[in-house]
Amino acid sequence: MEKILTDLAGKCSEYLGATSGPAGRAKVATLLSELLADPANIEALIPPTTGERDILYQDPDLGFCILAHQYKGPKSSPPHDHGPSWAIYAQARGETEMTDYELLSPASEDSPGKVRATRSYHLRPGDAHVYEQGDLHSPTRTGPTSLIRLEGMDMSGVKRLRFEAV
Repeated sequence: MEKILTDLAGKCSEYLGATSGPAGRAKVATLLSELLADPANIEALIPPTTGERDILYQDPDLGFCILAHQYKGPKSSPPHDHGPSWAIYAQARGETEMTDYELLSPASEDSPGKVRATRSYHLRPGDAHVYEQGDLHSPTRTGPTSLIRLEGMDMSGVKRLRFEAV
């Protein structure tokens, strides 16, 4: 795993450092799709001991994180964004139904924002999708699933606002 992760982190740092913004993130999404086409890479990055949210790497200069996620059964999340960050979801095993939303009314500390679903689609093994800052989405997994996800920063300590679908 160490070499695969080191190579991935190095290329992500190179792409995101050289081309900030959506163009750099799109290059990383393509890289992830190519990487996950090889089952040996999936096994190395997401072994059976992987939990639901394992940080594999955090870049000391750019701050982005590479995470591995493994869900043993069904799981869904309510509509959310990634606060001040972007995220890239790269499906490794199983399938995720993703729903995108449009904002109807903003969230505040005291009340959830209101959102309306605009489209649903499936992420299948090898698919990678970029969610820019403020993009609202919700994943639904009906069975075991594994993915690699990049965040523009470590979101584990960031308080995010809540959203409700109407």
